[in-house]
Amino acid sequence: MKKILVPTDFSIQAEYALEIAAQLAKKHNGEIYLLHMLELPLNQIQEVGGGPGGAELPEAMAFMQLAHNKFEEILKAYYLKDIPVHETVNLYQTFEGIKDTCEEHDIDLIVMGSHGASGLKEMFIGSNTEKVVRTSDIPVLVIKNKHSSFVVNDFVFASDFNNDNKETYRQAIELARVFNSKIHLLLVNTANRFITTPKANERILKFIEGFDYSNYEINVFNDESVEKGILNFSHSIDADLIGISTHGRQGIAHFFNGSISEDLVNHAKRPVITFKI
Repeated sequence: MKKILVPTDFSIQAEYALEIAAQLAKKHNGEIYLLHMLELPLNQIQEVGGGPGGAELPEAMAFMQLAHNKFEEILKAYYLKDIPVHETVNLYQTFEGIKDTCEEHDIDLIVMGSHGASGLKEMFIGSNTEKVVRTSDIPVLVIKNKHSSFVVNDFVFASDFNNDNKETYRQAIELARVFNSKIHLLLVNTANRFITTPKANERILKFIEGFDYSNYEINVFNDESVEKGILNFSHSIDADLIGISTHGRQGIAHFFNGSISEDLVNHAKRPVITFKI
């Protein structure tokens, strides 16, 4: 976690994400790339960049200056003291801007805030940010609330332990080592996707075979849906973090073998991290 990207729209939720990114950067002697995108029409971007229009667009330049001014205010935050912070304002569509920045700077982790009462719905459902979460090749940590101290003692790794790539679990272990976390391996049983406990345990043990991480616990949890099972189990142990896998263009929906309900993304009151398969 040496290089952490924090996309910001200067909202309070983005500030929550930045504060957690700062805690991670301090712990690992890392640096933060603070990114703000100005989503302008293509013809305006070309004008600003000296394209066919040739002239700079005054409105866009004014927005860029405003963004830089806000960055200057952010950099005064006490929690950013002694942390290298790189300021970037790009004239991109949000999704492309984040993707390009990750590739350019070899980013290790994206930390993003979620917005409003709708919670993670805005992050996951039909938005540019959803595309980032769904297709990012690196882990994406989604923050909803303020955390004065981001501690991950109990880390839920939810999976069917059948379709997931083991690479996601390797990434989860790396994160768990950082926080010295206990990993709660969670398989949710539902009526239409039932598996006996012995078979579930066998499947999970086979999935984690070959990984050197002993601080884990296997959990088979029965509920009405996978989403509710993850939420209810995480609540029952007061988990600090929920980890789930994404499947590229098919998105999180593929993990749940159908269209994802809004329960998990709307009602998760704790941080969620995604790993791409």
